[in-house]
This record gives sequence, structure tokens and C-alpha cells, in this order.
Amino acid sequence: MTLTRGEILGTPAQPTARERPLSPHLQIYRWPVTMLTSILHRATGVANAAGLVLLTAWLVAASFGPNAYLSAQEALSSIFGRLVLFGFTLSLSYHLLNGIRHLFWDVGAGFGLKTARNTGLAVLAGALLLTLIIWASAYVIAPGAAGASR
Repeated sequence: MTLTRGEILGTPAQPTARERPLSPHLQIYRWPVTMLTSILHRATGVANAAGLVLLTAWLVAASFGPNAYLSAQEALSSIFGRLVLFGFTLSLSYHLLNGIRHLFWDVGAGFGLKTARNTGLAVLAGALLLTLIIWASAYVIAPGAAGASR
């Protein structure tokens, strides 16, 4: 006969645990808005660092003379370049607005579940709106800049 550890130590055996999944399945589990905004805040921080490297490369190209600057402008004026710049603008906008949201949290405001969810949705929508306003303004202020490097 084999004795269990509980029997040897004189403590009762542990009740059997209820059978449950170890973690929620991705098709069932829905991310809370606060989790999404937290992950996006970190990701946009990394994207902003990459965007600053791109901005630095553009400035270095400008310092190397007109040929290097023209090459950089052509790359950034391509469809892919514009998508990268749009993504960088969206990243900056999101990080700015979510940073403001975090400042309110630092003073203890906005921690309610409904408030945190609603402000998270507002930050997501506001970032997209701010990005669109920035790009629309750029095209209105400098309409010839779209094809200026060609």
C-alpha cells in the first residue's frame, strides 16, 4: 500500500480541482479595451523610436546635399513611403493622446471600468481623427508637395 504525502504528514488530501481550461481560447476571449490600449501604447512607443530613426535619416540626407535629399524625398514620396509616414503620424497621435489619458490616471481620475473603457475608445478614435486632420492639413497647405520631388 502506498501512502500519500498528506497521509504521511497527517494532513487531509487536497480536494480535486475543477476541470477548466488553462487559458481562454483566442476565438472565445475578447480583449478588453484597456488591455488593447496598453499594448498599443507600448507598441507605438517602439514605432515612434523607429520613426525617429527615419526622421534622422531624412535630416542626414538633407545635410549630405541635394542628390541625397532628392533620393530620400523620392523614397518618402512613394506609396510605401507615404504609408510608413502615415503610420508614423498615427503612432505619434495615439501615443500623445494615450499619454494625456495616463496623465489623468496619474492624478487618480478615470479609473472606473466604464470611464477607462470609454476613454480608451476615445483615444483610438481621436488618434485616427487627429492623423487624418494632420494629413489633410498638409495637403491643403502644400498641395504641390505630393509630387514635388519628381
